Amino acid sequence: MPTVLANVNDLLEKRVLEETGEYASTGGRKAKSIGINKSYCHAMGILITANHIEMVLVNLGDEIIKKDRIRFKFTAELSYCTEVAQKVKTFLEGEAAKDTLLGIGVAIPGIIDQKERIVLKSHALGIENYSLRFLEQALEIPVYFENDANAAMLAEKKQKYPNAIYLSLNHTLGGAFCIDGKLFRGQNQKAGEFGHMILVPGGRKCYCGKSGCADAYCAASVLTQDNRQSLDAFMEKIESGDEKNLQTWNEYLDHLAVLISNLRMAYDMDIILGGDVGGVLSDYMIPLGEKVMAYNGFEHDVSYLKNCSYKKEASAVGAAKYFFTKHMVEL
Repeated sequence: MPTVLANVNDLLEKRVLEETGEYASTGGRKAKSIGINKSYCHAMGILITANHIEMVLVNLGDEIIKKDRIRFKFTAELSYCTEVAQKVKTFLEGEAAKDTLLGIGVAIPGIIDQKERIVLKSHALGIENYSLRFLEQALEIPVYFENDANAAMLAEKKQKYPNAIYLSLNHTLGGAFCIDGKLFRGQNQKAGEFGHMILVPGGRKCYCGKSGCADAYCAASVLTQDNRQSLDAFMEKIESGDEKNLQTWNEYLDHLAVLISNLRMAYDMDIILGGDVGGVLSDYMIPLGEKVMAYNGFEHDVSYLKNCSYKKEASAVGAAKYFFTKHMVEL
């Protein structure tokens, strides 16, 4: 107890912790409740996509206190980096949290060599062996780069999901998984590329050049007709009972159920459904669960299927949270 009290007092002095109230009296002096001081420090997260950048400002309580999504087409030109830096500056203008900013986490759809600061390959952005050094210099504060699906996994609480798979069901299908609370990256930084597992041999053409990839059947682009309509518009048609879209939705859930069943058999972990589609699946867990159980005769429930914590900003939040973990270790 003396050691615990000493540590608590030390963190109170550093303002990492703060008094948050009092418990009801049990006869003596009221005990004080102590919790994280959410405004102690902040971090920023950015998600770069082919046509947008998404920015979030996150406090130590993992709460988004500001966010913005801007249409901004990616190019490999150096001018893109300076323009991103300018947009970050505008985003942070007038924010008191700017004074306690630990760094900026940048999530990118691609395979990243973090040590060398290189995007080895990104189909989504159309780049290969692309250096991130100039972007790092342009931002002028500590920067952390991460694959977008890995970043989305980092947005989830490690205490809740120490061993889990994250399915990122965005315009393209990505994935990641944690073992003992740590991302497993694989020998070549390619672990979790579930979108390019063959789901239907000889099936639909995937953007990677192969045929029958899970991405061609389970990415959000299947529902949005490759962005010709929004996901919200598609879901509105589902709710209104539109037969054509209901058929597309049922086929989508069938293919997703096969993918989920395969991943569960291979990894025997919780599976978190994230990304744009993951954000709307919470209302359809029963029909999805029924389809999954039809493909898996070894289990009698699908309690291992989990809904994501952040429906829209997971990758940006996860990239930002890296700095909280790093800072707490240093404390």
